[in-house]
Amino acid sequence: MDFWPLHIPVPLALAVVAALGYLFGRRGEKVSNDLVLRSRRELRRARSVANELERIAWTVRKSLASHHASVGKFKDRVAKLGEQQEEIAWRELCRESEEILRPTLQLATQIANAYDEIRQQTAHLMTFTEIRTDPLTGVNNRRGLDDAMASQFAMMTRYEFAFAVALFDIDRFKEVNDRDGHLYGDRILQELAQLFDECVRETDLVARYGGEEFVIVMPQTELEGACILNERLRLEIEQRMPVTVSGGVAAALDGDTEVSLLARADAALYSAKTAGRNKVFMHNGDQAEPVVLEEAAAAQF
Repeated sequence: MDFWPLHIPVPLALAVVAALGYLFGRRGEKVSNDLVLRSRRELRRARSVANELERIAWTVRKSLASHHASVGKFKDRVAKLGEQQEEIAWRELCRESEEILRPTLQLATQIANAYDEIRQQTAHLMTFTEIRTDPLTGVNNRRGLDDAMASQFAMMTRYEFAFAVALFDIDRFKEVNDRDGHLYGDRILQELAQLFDECVRETDLVARYGGEEFVIVMPQTELEGACILNERLRLEIEQRMPVTVSGGVAAALDGDTEVSLLARADAALYSAKTAGRNKVFMHNGDQAEPVVLEEAAAAQF
């Protein structure tokens, strides 16, 4: 019997249906696995944010309780001294008021710090929303990057917290698209974004900067540490991906803006490209230099 109306033999038709079912099943399985992996990463990040918020709340609550007890004792002391008219007693009250003023100011500073930390953690939480997510890769988009950079500059200005950025670009990505097609290129972008997200620290932020460029924001990280992290990341990509990347690293300096900081990272990236690609360069504020891991650092990779 033939498969009507195409006159395909039934055994062949069944074989085709089975093959299509298998392929679609595999495709569905891959999508499901990707969703599971992404969900696990997002859950891990959410737990990290929740733990940090809990730590901030506990610290402030403990300080408030201690300060409340001190204020209570001071209030009782004022009531007792109010019944006395001796000059010595009032001098003692002035001394005690100065003593309680210092922890009050410290507590106010601590609450201000906590506010800034909560704002930073809120920015992390907002990266879960679609408005800050690149639809193709699932990492942050330019809006998410701008918010993260603004938060880091605020922390650096107020508390002198260092931070660094890395700008990565896929080597010869146009050739990949021309040779294998844009769908394959999109898959490369998705896999690379996933690898970035897996390999960076929970406190770091990954964003798609545009096209085949990605930015990594590294809070409380000096230039040297950022260079080590991103050279290891480049090596990881070289080993696990069918493409290589070039990277430029820069640390925020006094007077920097998002534009000037990313411009230095871009200058370092350009140096990495002109030096032969598949390299990481860092910009020290004056010039770009290649990043080379010491033997001890390389052995830990």
